[in-house]
Amino acid sequence: MNGAANALEALPLLELRRLTVRYGAVTALRGIEMQVQQGELVTLLGSNGAGKSTTLRAISRLISPAAGSVFWRGADLAGVATETTVRLGIGHCPEGRRVLGRQSVAANLELGAWIRRDREGIAADLERCYGLFPRLAERRRQLAGSLSGGEQQMLAIARALMARPTLLLLDEPSLGLAPKLVAEVMATLAELHRGGLTMLLVEQNATAALEIADRGIVLESGAIRLSGPAAEVLADPALRASYLGSG
Repeated sequence: MNGAANALEALPLLELRRLTVRYGAVTALRGIEMQVQQGELVTLLGSNGAGKSTTLRAISRLISPAAGSVFWRGADLAGVATETTVRLGIGHCPEGRRVLGRQSVAANLELGAWIRRDREGIAADLERCYGLFPRLAERRRQLAGSLSGGEQQMLAIARALMARPTLLLLDEPSLGLAPKLVAEVMATLAELHRGGLTMLLVEQNATAALEIADRGIVLESGAIRLSGPAAEVLADPALRASYLGSG
């Protein structure tokens, strides 16, 4: 039993093997290969249309690949429903926040725990989320649609956390936020990372993402252009000029 457990622990938490995704005649991902280890924070970078969001959607089974495989703890997710990926421990915080505007902050958070039945645990995680995002605690009875953009992003992240994911997929969490709020969101993600949460982060603010990540992966036209330790990616002058800009 111990041997089997050790073998399982040695496997990547997530592995993509020659993953290819097409939208009609357009190939969005071209045979990409990637691993994410337990406890890592990996950031996925690239220009618009590079395939970053498509990668997350393929992992959470919102779209089906044309070829290649997604492995979770060594098991192929082919044919697995999106609902099942949530139960397996894959959380997805999509681009655009997508909060339920006519529901309260508290109701949105409770919805995030829809797969769970442990009432005491859910209550404890609600308080944990309010601790991570004090502004949500202040507005817990407020309709989510009346929150600012930054507060809605905090709510979207907190809602994803309510499912207690092992891996959290985050798609552009800082998009459209003021610099101060970007710093707050990144600080919260860094805190979650220190607490052991594994994350795959798609982020247009490349500098901010690389400063908190373990590794950076750059996509270009659906293929991996570069992969390496975050500090090396951040320090690469040519890459910075081509893909990262000023941050």
